[in-house]
Amino acid sequence: MELIELCHIRVTVQSIGMCGCDKESERLDCCEKASGINLKFNGKTKVKEKGKYMNEKFFDLKKEKQDRMINAALKIFAKNGYRHASTDDMVAEAGISKGLLFHYFENKLGLYTFLYNYSVRFMVLELSGCGAGENDFFELIKRREAAKMQALKKYPYMQLFIDSVRYEEVAEALCATEEKKNVLPEALESLMKGADTSRFKPEVKLQKLNRLIEYTLRGMMEDCFLENSFQPDMMYEEINSYLLMLKKLTYQ
Repeated sequence: MELIELCHIRVTVQSIGMCGCDKESERLDCCEKASGINLKFNGKTKVKEKGKYMNEKFFDLKKEKQDRMINAALKIFAKNGYRHASTDDMVAEAGISKGLLFHYFENKLGLYTFLYNYSVRFMVLELSGCGAGENDFFELIKRREAAKMQALKKYPYMQLFIDSVRYEEVAEALCATEEKKNVLPEALESLMKGADTSRFKPEVKLQKLNRLIEYTLRGMMEDCFLENSFQPDMMYEEINSYLLMLKKLTYQ
């Protein structure tokens, strides 16, 4: 049985506080009871990702250390791509030994796959329900971006990493993310399905407007990281200023 959903269960439990257990192994027991899914094999859990494995004991580390390792790997992969990302740089950034990294992740591909699935699940969880009760196009985008910024407070390079995966050229990295590549785009599309587009001026082309917003926001974020000035709250305020300007230009 391939447990490709395990990260989602873990993130959900940690994020919304459904469980008061101190150790990840104890939280796993609670997840089993709640979901009815058998998550253990001979007393040990393995997360299987396209033939690569991670050691579930990773989740028994202190959360600060988990996040330090995740953030270091996200940063190096986001800035360098899969081919040129160095695990030496990752362990130096995280302040751990290389042996420790590969104790929990079989190899670079296993780490990359875990990060991608973890990032997608984490973002989808943050986005869930954020559009409830709203149908204004720009207000929905503001809520979407607020949810993203909330995630980036914890994992600053997560969005850049997810974006970088779209332009990856290494075959094994492409295969590792193939199964989940549509999960986040579909969640974003679902969020915007209820948007009221009747308020736009007749000449506004929605597809082009969406592309304009996407390119603008991505460029803003890349500039902030290049200048080493990324602050989620400040970024969100700047995003709002651009959206307000576009709203005035495109609404009747």
